[in-house]
Amino acid sequence: MAAKKNLVYLNKDFTEFRNSLINYARTYFPTTYNDFSPSSPGMMLIEMASYVGDVMSFYLDNQYQETFLQYARQSNNVFDLAYMFGYKPKVTGVATADIDFYQRIPALGAGSGYAPDFSYTLLASANSSITSNGVSNISFLVEDPVDFSVSSSGDPTEITVYSTTAGNPSEYLLKKTRRSISATVQTTTFTFSTPQEFATVNITDNDIIGILDIVDSDGNEWYEVDYLGQEMVYKSIKNTNVNNPTYYTDGSNTPYLLQLEQVQRRFVTRVLNETTLQLQFGSGTTSDTTEEIIPNPNNVGLGLPFEKDKLTAAYSPTNFIFNNTYGIAPYQTTLTVRYLTGGGIVSNVPANTLTSFAGILNFNNYNLAGGQTYYDSFAINNPRAATGGQDGDTLEEIKQNSSANFASQLRNVTQDDYLVRSLAMPPKYGVVSKVYVEPTKLQNVGIGDIPSTLDMYILSSDNQNRLVTGSAALKQNLSTYLSQYKIIGDTINIKDAFIINIGVNFDIIVLPDYVNSEVLTNCISELQGYFAISEWQINEPIIMRDLYILLDKVEGVQTVKNITVSNKVGTSLGYSQYAYDVPGSTINGVVYPSLDPMIFEVKYPQSDIRGRVVPL
Repeated sequence: MAAKKNLVYLNKDFTEFRNSLINYARTYFPTTYNDFSPSSPGMMLIEMASYVGDVMSFYLDNQYQETFLQYARQSNNVFDLAYMFGYKPKVTGVATADIDFYQRIPALGAGSGYAPDFSYTLLASANSSITSNGVSNISFLVEDPVDFSVSSSGDPTEITVYSTTAGNPSEYLLKKTRRSISATVQTTTFTFSTPQEFATVNITDNDIIGILDIVDSDGNEWYEVDYLGQEMVYKSIKNTNVNNPTYYTDGSNTPYLLQLEQVQRRFVTRVLNETTLQLQFGSGTTSDTTEEIIPNPNNVGLGLPFEKDKLTAAYSPTNFIFNNTYGIAPYQTTLTVRYLTGGGIVSNVPANTLTSFAGILNFNNYNLAGGQTYYDSFAINNPRAATGGQDGDTLEEIKQNSSANFASQLRNVTQDDYLVRSLAMPPKYGVVSKVYVEPTKLQNVGIGDIPSTLDMYILSSDNQNRLVTGSAALKQNLSTYLSQYKIIGDTINIKDAFIINIGVNFDIIVLPDYVNSEVLTNCISELQGYFAISEWQINEPIIMRDLYILLDKVEGVQTVKNITVSNKVGTSLGYSQYAYDVPGSTINGVVYPSLDPMIFEVKYPQSDIRGRVVPL
């Protein structure tokens, strides 16, 4: 029986392998071989074995290193690891630009009652393309339609007099603004015959931004989801009196209603490398899908393997029968895929260059007088340069973003998470201008009410950017939007914050050799900027010392003698209905808000901020 030999498993490089093999031969074959000179045949075999061991050790270490996100160096491994962490790398960075849309329309009326004739308004289609004059191959996309006949807080229309006849308006100029991205719509098709579980197809192109939409040959739309087990997607419907019973009372500032809908036709996307985007579909068919079954004692846990006891099963309300379809697979159909490409540093085009419209203009009143003229008056422009265009994520950025994405998991955990997520709701579902979130106070829980976890106080804005309370449609949309991001144990009660309108009066002493009116105008302008509602949040106090410092810095001001803040109240005067004791809430030069969440607003800054120049 051969003696047990002592083997060493810690060797990693050529020298260690070579020395170990020499020691092994000397220990176990002392009389068989003892010529270890560099030119001997035995040393040749030992060094060749050491070389193979060194190479294999290197590749083993390298492959092990490539399994860790923070140490991986090969791009395909970094992309795969990012996918495991739930992060989708960006292979291009899109530029954004605000596009101004203009149209002239005639005036309607006579005498003192002139108004724009909105029967001449145009409708620019969704996903319109805009090209840049002077910059080749740069195209921008406007996702939302432009309807000049509609004006709301989320989609205001700026109306100015364009021309006059005998001192009366004869034409008006309409202006709308839309956010555009540097993208071009590309189209490809994929044909599927027989059903295939988790069918995958690849789109190969440069600078792929993402999927715009997918429609099959039967007209069915396919929806992109984060993972195939996700069966609920957001859908929007037009906010009309048919869809919203309260439309006439509070729905005009909420163009669309947000709804959650269960869908079977869904897909996920995965970035494989800088030029390849993979699409993956589900594993079921329309005949065997079980995703719309109502839970009952006969079908809950139906898919448990080996008829395990239901007492220990981990149930999910989205997959209560343990089905494995993950959506349906396309078959006997052709999918038309529209995707976006573009972006990059070259897409940061200068101002006043995005002037060519390549979308569809809908106009049904050519038969009206001057219809063609007003159709031709349509124009576009970008008043500011496009910004944000950049190359795709570097490998290090993919690593960092993947780690951050895995930690957050898109869940609302803190109060600030809910605040930011609420402000991120698309404006077509209603404008959430101000948000304040706090734990529910016991004194706010009524008799018989079930306490919520958090109280969310919100305010919206009208088309003049003035604060208003949120409509019922807006609150319902916000509730639907948050439902997909909140932790299951959180309950949110959405309420209206209080609006307290204020006015500001001040007295200043002007330095010699300065024009009093100019200094006074500059002071009023500074206060108007300070009290701009975009700069204020719910429950933010007014610090009087900051106001004194602000006016002291105005050129020409010698001394600020006095500043007072007063409450403006009364719906008949155009103010909030809520009165507030400003002097009683002022302590040590700070005007504090009430215990009930509220916000201070200078509603009419042109008239509610007044100043005087007083003598020394």
